[in-house]
Amino acid sequence: MAKYESVQIEGLDALAKALKELPDRVAKNGLRAAVYAGAKVIRDEAKLQAPVATGDLGPNQSPPGTLKRSVILKQIPELSNKNKQTFFVTVRHGKKYRKQGKKGNLSQDAWYWRFVEFGTVKMSARPFLRPAFDMKKNDALTAIKTRLAERIEQAARELKK
Repeated sequence: MAKYESVQIEGLDALAKALKELPDRVAKNGLRAAVYAGAKVIRDEAKLQAPVATGDLGPNQSPPGTLKRSVILKQIPELSNKNKQTFFVTVRHGKKYRKQGKKGNLSQDAWYWRFVEFGTVKMSARPFLRPAFDMKKNDALTAIKTRLAERIEQAARELKK
């Protein structure tokens, strides 16, 4: 069972050359913004597909919609550089549902997301992350290309000034 899905866009030699010609800061920020735009498409679809609990929930159960609210997008700086940006679409899953802090705010972590996505012995799977990726990967690539083209044009205009 894979923890993440990797997407590699091949045949973009001209893009790599254009990024090398730009200043490091401009290339890194432009690529980060573009990959963010693509990952956001997948995150938004995963939020739409995340199931919401119905029926009578116990006192220590997460409120309905916690799983949907917990789908996040996170950049991984350790795996990112000028020519490569890494973002994860994942679910905030640190702690079990409990009251936190002085005000007793309820935790918004969906620690149970794996059970929903992959199922258990007692529960069938109701995947939402994988189908979101499968449905929107082409739209995400389009968003990346569009945003990157915008950022490169913007950087080129700024360099001409």
